[in-house]
Amino acid sequence: EGGVETGSLTEVFGEFRTGKTQLCHTLCVTCQMPVSEGGAEGKAIYIDTEGTFRPQRLQAIAERFGMDPAVALENVAYARAHNSEHQSELLKMAAAIMSQDRYALIVVDSATALYRTDYSGRGELSERQMQLAQFLRQLTRLAEEFGVAVFMTNQVVANPDGMSFAKDSTKPIGGNIVAHASTTRLRLRKGRGENRICTVFDSPTLPEADCQFAVGPSGICDATE
Repeated sequence: EGGVETGSLTEVFGEFRTGKTQLCHTLCVTCQMPVSEGGAEGKAIYIDTEGTFRPQRLQAIAERFGMDPAVALENVAYARAHNSEHQSELLKMAAAIMSQDRYALIVVDSATALYRTDYSGRGELSERQMQLAQFLRQLTRLAEEFGVAVFMTNQVVANPDGMSFAKDSTKPIGGNIVAHASTTRLRLRKGRGENRICTVFDSPTLPEADCQFAVGPSGICDATE
């Protein structure tokens, strides 16, 4: 039970330091593990838009799972996107390499950051949403065509109409476009100490539920008491 659904988009959103990128790194390693151990026996593609990818972190996670760090790194195809147009181009390259080998996962960290900076004026909102929608449609197509899991991160903004004393005054960016594209949406927030809380925000199969995990030197691990 559990895991990231293949053939669809899973979105995880939360403030900074809630473990989004750490989750991405951990999945890049665990997707290579044998199916019997909860892996998918496939390689991973990592599209990084914010420069947060750390190979050292992948090596530490691989060691924790008893894998050869060099092999684990070799199995992650990494690309840094510098603007939203480049980000879309990278999906075409992803399709090309996925047709040649067994891939299990595409990570986009973060799916929305570059659209936020490329289209920042108020008058550009509709253009931004259109481009973002196109990108997400391409991602969905890749997920369906190659049967891979797509895991993307998203940022949050302050919700101006939320009361300041409400328990959660932030909302994920991208509006309905992102909401409709992602099949499963997970919300991360900080708990006590190194603990983080993950909430099923929207899912066709899972009830709304919370769970805790911790962020450690070797990726995502069990929550500490």
